[in-house]
Amino acid sequence: MRAADAYSADCPTRKILDRVGDKWAVLILLLLRDEPLRFNQLRRAIEGISQKMLSQVLKSLERDGLVRRRAIATVPVTVEYSMTPLGLTLATAVDPLRDWAENNLKDVLAAQRRYDAQHRPKASIKSRVKAA
Repeated sequence: MRAADAYSADCPTRKILDRVGDKWAVLILLLLRDEPLRFNQLRRAIEGISQKMLSQVLKSLERDGLVRRRAIATVPVTVEYSMTPLGLTLATAVDPLRDWAENNLKDVLAAQRRYDAQHRPKASIKSRVKAA
């Protein structure tokens, strides 16, 4: 196997970077870092995630060895998710990114507004004639 090179189109590290770049995966990892949670607890904690998306992301995280799934024999069956040691290393690495996003939100939004104002499409001649 050749050395990992994320800049190479066929390097498998890109799949890992896809996972790290997925907002749902990051939010799930950060929640599970503190304590194991049941599926519905995760769904309630992460506003805007659908049941289907949560299920898909949890399966992917489990497949990657970042999250552990445990079925508890109750009626109905309770499923609990927890962090693996590997997942904890990733959660520790991405938490500063979450922190940066929260702390710099105002500045990013202001930059977006400035950009949008400068790059607003100019009105066509037809629309200017109509408006007059």
